[in-house]
Amino acid sequence: MPQIRLKPLSQQTIVITGASSGIGLATARRAVRAGARVFLISRNEAALRTIVEELRSRGGRADFAVADVGDKAALEAAAEKAQQAFGGFDSWVNDAGTSVYGTLEQTPIEDQKRLFDTNYWGVVHGSLIAAKALRGRGGAIVNVGSVLSDRAMILQGTYSASKHAVRGFTDALRMELERDGRPISVTLIKPSGIETGFQDHARNLLDSPGVRVPPPAYEPDLVARAILHACEHRKREIVVGFGGHAISLMGALFPRATDLALEMVGYPVQVSDKRPKPERYDNLYQPREDGTEKSLTRPVAPVRKTSLFLEAQLHPALTATVLAGLGALVLGAGAAQRMGSGHLMRDARRQVRRFV
Repeated sequence: MPQIRLKPLSQQTIVITGASSGIGLATARRAVRAGARVFLISRNEAALRTIVEELRSRGGRADFAVADVGDKAALEAAAEKAQQAFGGFDSWVNDAGTSVYGTLEQTPIEDQKRLFDTNYWGVVHGSLIAAKALRGRGGAIVNVGSVLSDRAMILQGTYSASKHAVRGFTDALRMELERDGRPISVTLIKPSGIETGFQDHARNLLDSPGVRVPPPAYEPDLVARAILHACEHRKREIVVGFGGHAISLMGALFPRATDLALEMVGYPVQVSDKRPKPERYDNLYQPREDGTEKSLTRPVAPVRKTSLFLEAQLHPALTATVLAGLGALVLGAGAAQRMGSGHLMRDARRQVRRFV
């Protein structure tokens, strides 16, 4: 097994695709606050310029390249620019993604192929570029999948299929690099529903004004935490949010029942009467308005800012200690209660003997 040593964030240069909004933008901001240098990639040049200026104004070291991750040559040119700007990179985060809401029959094959260009081939291109660059010195490749990497969601069939493919590719790449003795950590991040511009940018083929991620939804900064943890620590997978993970778990244990449940609720939990801004709608083929971590369409449900499930994965030793301590307290309380009852019984018997 190769010896993998990942640098602290403050010593790293991190490449992030899909960095002009949502999870990618949240990750860039959090990385800069931790002292990392960031190199941002997306199709939206105007948004990237604004974000880099913002990060630099806060004392961060940041640069960018405009590239469509589905174009391997363009992504290779972006990696070369990162090399020129910072002398290379230590972690590569494949975050770029989009979606189409609609049945598989009504989704044109051209749209399905285009989605795969971004969601799957973008991950493949980025991972192989990163693996080649990190082969000798080591580092981290972090791929953003989804809880739908494990369980398909009705009306997001193409998206679910792309995330299943990302998981298969990520697992295969991890094994190959490990077999070859390459000191590269490969992590799959599996977010639940996240309150980002995802729902604004998605192509909507349904008979509803807007779409949304199924509740419960979580803050994008939680995913950024998971991603940056994977840049510093060797992790196989990190799931963000127990809400989505519960559906995956149900699908694994009770597949038929989960099918029926999603058939009943899949439509109402994914549609919205709130139409996205025209400037932001549908980025499948062209970049649209970016620059925000969250959706500009008001969420229909509260957004969760914390996840104990995520904390347990990021700090397993501490979690085990806390659980052991809680277990000891419960056992101790039970024993004390039993001892207390015994004392009461002995006292009662003594009082009875006095009066007999």
